[in-house]
Amino acid sequence: MAQSYITLLDSSVYCITGKCPIMMTKLNLLVSKDCQACEESISSLNRELINHELSKLFNVLWDADVNRFVPGKDYTVSLQGKAGFVQQGSNVARDSASEPLFRNVNEQRLKNTETYSTFISLLDNYETSTGMAELIAHQYLVEKKWSNPDLKNFKSQLYDIWFHLYSREGRKGLDSCGFEHVFVGETKKGHEILGLHNWVQFYLQEKLKHIDYKGYVARKNKSRPDEDDQVLSLQFSWKGLVKPVGSTFIGVSPEFEFALYTIIFLQSNERVTRQRVRIEEYELEIVVYRHGRYIGTAYPVLLSSNNEDLY
Repeated sequence: MAQSYITLLDSSVYCITGKCPIMMTKLNLLVSKDCQACEESISSLNRELINHELSKLFNVLWDADVNRFVPGKDYTVSLQGKAGFVQQGSNVARDSASEPLFRNVNEQRLKNTETYSTFISLLDNYETSTGMAELIAHQYLVEKKWSNPDLKNFKSQLYDIWFHLYSREGRKGLDSCGFEHVFVGETKKGHEILGLHNWVQFYLQEKLKHIDYKGYVARKNKSRPDEDDQVLSLQFSWKGLVKPVGSTFIGVSPEFEFALYTIIFLQSNERVTRQRVRIEEYELEIVVYRHGRYIGTAYPVLLSSNNEDLY
């Protein structure tokens, strides 16, 4: 009987027939492809793993994101070749993309949309303008008693979570913050790229020829992603270093990401929080790392989509 590994979160599942061997490890479930009961069990388990409450909320945020760029209209990308394996910390990678990732971006819209123009300038007063996504997030957080009902206090809370300076991984001085790590990017002792999970920063750095896109990173046993996908895993070089895999939303507004990651962050005091959600056509794992009371890093991991390579 043919068998294959299917990646899951920690859980237990058994074939309802009692005849099909299923072996559970920490991250992988060995199942029989030809067992209908196994397939039904996996489908059921996947549904259970998805956080439906957050999925509903994040889809409201997605629909409310009027500043989201539309693929094929506001921007186009060129995925080109599949990136090869690169060891973390390496500064050498096979280039599977002779051209930039972004073919074009509607720069007029970037300049004329306040949330983008302020974001691009990297000014601290970005947080003074609260968008619809942040207002929806605030309402949800107040209902959960994770945030103060006063909007001014909420803005202060956001600033503290994202912009408070701290020392990362034992470095001297207050030289990092969640915003810099996630949206701008930084390096670790000149040997490793940290963060840089934002599409606007990627595009601007690529335009300046500071980023060299090396190719897309496909999900295990999947074909190439679609160029209209708004969540991608990429390999690229920056500041003479290579990031083996960088996962990012494409086209979404900064306020959408702020809202999404802040909600996950405030859900738990654990060092790492992972939530499996369904947003539009994408099944994602949203990952948020804490650095004490502040954001350490945050990014999406694409698990599946409604493209032809869904399962």
